[in-house]
Amino acid sequence: MVMESINPPLSHDYNKILSQYTRKTITHDENINGSTNIQECYHDQELPLIDLVGLTCDNEVERVKCKTEIARASSEWGFFQVINHGISIKLLDKMRREQIKLFNASFATKSTCGLLNNSYRWGTPTATSPENFSWSEAFHVPLTKIPDQDCYGEFDSLREVLVEYGAAMQKLAKLLAEVLVKNLGGKMEEFENMISEKTCFLRLNRYPSCPLSPKITGLVPHTDSDFLTILHQDQVGGLQLIKDSKWVAVKPNKDALIVNIGDLFQ
Repeated sequence: MVMESINPPLSHDYNKILSQYTRKTITHDENINGSTNIQECYHDQELPLIDLVGLTCDNEVERVKCKTEIARASSEWGFFQVINHGISIKLLDKMRREQIKLFNASFATKSTCGLLNNSYRWGTPTATSPENFSWSEAFHVPLTKIPDQDCYGEFDSLREVLVEYGAAMQKLAKLLAEVLVKNLGGKMEEFENMISEKTCFLRLNRYPSCPLSPKITGLVPHTDSDFLTILHQDQVGGLQLIKDSKWVAVKPNKDALIVNIGDLFQ
């Protein structure tokens, strides 16, 4: 009996890139000392934590205070955490269990059976050097495709959870976007296309352990090009962001969701 691996062929792809990169570096002597020095300096600054109860309370002073905190964190950090966000821990736990079950399927199943609108991706197809390679796998599903029965195959229980989860996240995204848009003096009607189901995606990520090198990252340093991202982080940790030109490690908080202001919104 042949045991199928659940992991994508990241080692094969990475070693192929490494081999090509090594040959290229040796051929072009001027590039040998031209690498960029990335300073690994992780500070213990706490990401702003905002209680969204303030947005719905009867006290106008508290509502204004909460909106001000959201606007300030968005401006100064581009990131913040929210608690009392309206999405139950029970739903978040159900989503995590379904996600683990999905990623524990064989690589052949994930990559060939049409799961979640054929949105399975792994590694970095565009990588030209080891520094560009992400050791990860993901599904990147359009929100409009989530109700589609044909997207789930043998994963029947995943559909019900994704439908509920997608709707809850969409509601939260609209709430936060409205606060930020009004803070900028804009109107929600002007931004409807950016937060409608037609332009929103739900992304499921997994970062398998890497046996090759501790220097390989799950995702390479990047900015989110979109409007707004809401992230449910597990308790393992690993998320890092840049604040004042220094890396900050984001400590997991089981009660919080992380909000990231994307390039489009900025």
